[in-house]
Amino acid sequence: MSSTTTSVATTTGAGSKATRQLHDGWTARAVAGPAPEQITGRTVAATVPGSIHTDLLAAGLIADTYLDDHERLQAWIGACDWEYRTTFDWNDEGFDHVELVFEGIDTVARVELNGSVIAETRNMHRTYRESVRSLLREGENELTVTFASPVRYADRESLEQGYRPHVNHHPYNSIRKMACSFGWDWGPDTATVGLWRPVTLQSWSGARLDSVRPTVSMEGTDGVATVRLEIAGAATTVCSAHVSVGTVSATVRFEPGESVVEARIVVPDAERWWPIGHGEHPLYDLDVVLEDDGVELDSWHGRLGFRTVSIDTTPDESGTPFTILVNDRPIYIKGANWIPDDAFVHRVDRARYEERILQASSANINLLRVWGGGIYESDDFYDVCDEHGMLSWQDFLFACAAYSEEEPMRSEVEAEARDNIVRLMPHPSLVIWNGSNENIWGYQEWGWEKRLGDRSWGLGYYLDLLPSLLAELDPSRAYTPSSPFSPTDEHYPNDPAHGSVHLWELWNRQDYPHYRDHNPRFVGEFGWQGPPTWSTMTRSLSDSPLTPESPGMLIHQKAQDGNVKLIDGLVTHLPLPDDIDDWHWAMSLNQAVAVQTGIEHFRSLAPTCMGSIVWQLNDCWPVTSWAAVDGDGRPKPLLYAIKHAYEDRMLSFQPRGEAIIASASNDTDEPWSGSAVVRRLRFDGTELASTAVAVDAPPRTTATIHVDSTVTTPDDVASELLEVTLGGRRAFWFFAEYRDSRLEAPQLTVAATSVAGGYAVTVTAANLVRDLALLVDKLDGDARVDDQLITLLPGESVTVAVTTEARIDDSAWSQPTVLRSANQLVAAS
Repeated sequence: MSSTTTSVATTTGAGSKATRQLHDGWTARAVAGPAPEQITGRTVAATVPGSIHTDLLAAGLIADTYLDDHERLQAWIGACDWEYRTTFDWNDEGFDHVELVFEGIDTVARVELNGSVIAETRNMHRTYRESVRSLLREGENELTVTFASPVRYADRESLEQGYRPHVNHHPYNSIRKMACSFGWDWGPDTATVGLWRPVTLQSWSGARLDSVRPTVSMEGTDGVATVRLEIAGAATTVCSAHVSVGTVSATVRFEPGESVVEARIVVPDAERWWPIGHGEHPLYDLDVVLEDDGVELDSWHGRLGFRTVSIDTTPDESGTPFTILVNDRPIYIKGANWIPDDAFVHRVDRARYEERILQASSANINLLRVWGGGIYESDDFYDVCDEHGMLSWQDFLFACAAYSEEEPMRSEVEAEARDNIVRLMPHPSLVIWNGSNENIWGYQEWGWEKRLGDRSWGLGYYLDLLPSLLAELDPSRAYTPSSPFSPTDEHYPNDPAHGSVHLWELWNRQDYPHYRDHNPRFVGEFGWQGPPTWSTMTRSLSDSPLTPESPGMLIHQKAQDGNVKLIDGLVTHLPLPDDIDDWHWAMSLNQAVAVQTGIEHFRSLAPTCMGSIVWQLNDCWPVTSWAAVDGDGRPKPLLYAIKHAYEDRMLSFQPRGEAIIASASNDTDEPWSGSAVVRRLRFDGTELASTAVAVDAPPRTTATIHVDSTVTTPDDVASELLEVTLGGRRAFWFFAEYRDSRLEAPQLTVAATSVAGGYAVTVTAANLVRDLALLVDKLDGDARVDDQLITLLPGESVTVAVTTEARIDDSAWSQPTVLRSANQLVAAS
């Protein structure tokens, strides 16, 4: 078995091992390329972990990359070579081994210690560990990392490897660097360099832990952790490892010459780890202490959870399902796709991960898919997911492109996969590894096959290398070769009846009501664009006047024909406003309604469809995109639409041929039964028809509520609606599009009461008001509201909680640009 290098958690200076961070005293300078005159020859202080963009920003030499057109003006950065340098003192303390460990080098670099080259790196996604004892000297030592331009390197490698199709404008598939660092249809082109994860000097004697790999299973009510340990070095006597899981422990021995052992820990009556909405998420401490003759050599700490996971793809009468099971229970996936939360990923700390994951949880999301054009996410990300019961799935880093399978690329892929499989496998929240994003689909449907000829394109990774590595290193976790993917060879990889699908024709060419034309088994991606919140948009752009097509707005719209698609997707439903404030609200509302339409339809199909993963939860900078949380961390109306559609108990109306049915989705452990009342109403509240239908939705099921056509058939489509209520839940159906309905100007009264932490704001409607939203960021950029997109019948009220430290004047709440509704867009047209 080949050695696995990974960063292990150790106590600084404990026993026979000492770990020292080398994060201080770094400087950076351009050494080649088109640097401007004010940069050439200039040395700046550098931060580790960090990047050259953020170092130049901190030095005041560039403006914020995320504002206006600065991204384009700073393109020269990615075309330059950069040198990072530091010095550190070292004294020989008698350790047998001293190693320099780089947990993340971005990306193509030459590492020198005291003038000797110790590493040539080509991969952002792996750890480098280099033995340096013989090169160290007493007193001052010099460490230099020289980075080659990632743009020019990728271009050269694309020629060396041979043409392979990819999206966007750089050949990101020729370099093992975060793909979206070169730009995406929502992200900036910020091809940076730097030491983006910690750098440490590790000194040790005898032996050290090289990897700790816990495989978790259940035997009846007992939890079983099989902990595979691998050491580097050789102890002078028989080495022992004390392994404990919670209060249960075992000791295993490494005989002379032995480097791999296993400890089997059985925890009686183990508490199972469950995803959010299904139970608790208990975590057990896993501790390993390596000793030699009573002397501690090394230690490792992590946490694990006892649970099982699998994917059911057994063919049935409807095709091939894609059902995720945790602890043998089918889980309806209410998911969102995750991209790097900052283009400069080193800036995302644990607090930011927790804020974002809690935003997802507040929207009833139970799974985050880490997309393959980003990074293998940090342990902070996965720790927070573990703690909150947020399921996660991790793509291997192949996205929307063909990849060389020849050397040296193949070895780099294997090295990064080994590193990250071992690093992430203790986390119970991680339930799926996925081989690639859209690559098998791309080969078959995007014309790649004829362009590639007989060149390799990555299939060997997805069907052979990656599953074989998982079988060796992480055999208990589910794997799928790609997303979308059909588990059966006879079906192409985006067939709605088989496996997972990505639904993008709606946004690209059709319209969101057509989500209801699809009957998928599982939706891995779908979504709709909208602008960032008003505060984020106006902070990042200085256009005057600010218009949908002003220069900054277009720079912060990365999708091909994005604005045209926004307009085409709006005008069937709502009038196109000329005022920028109204345009912003209309596009935000339309995004929310589009995605909610899709989710509600998919849930109404359960158990045929067992989940959807919205594209996307988050953004990495201020941009018009598919995200529910914008680049400044502010929730868009879309997040609240997702919250409503992913509620544990959710009602919706759905067209079924010529009929309209109601659907009751019950994603709880208790039955949902009672009498559903369906009413047809005029906009003024007059009841025209009603019926009561007995409903019985057992736990974790969806029930269809059939309604007599005399109730669901309108007399006047423009001024009537349907309402269904059941057990405190409610849903509406409008027979006409917004623009074709007789919505009147909203008649609202507002009362705000100061409470601890902010305000309770009560809004009362004198007439029908659709999709009421309090855009609190316009009053305070840090304010948050607990709900939006609320429809009120005449005479009804709603109270929303606003969290803010600001003092807000009573009159501000009712400003027409703050208190928003669909009525404003229709009645004003």
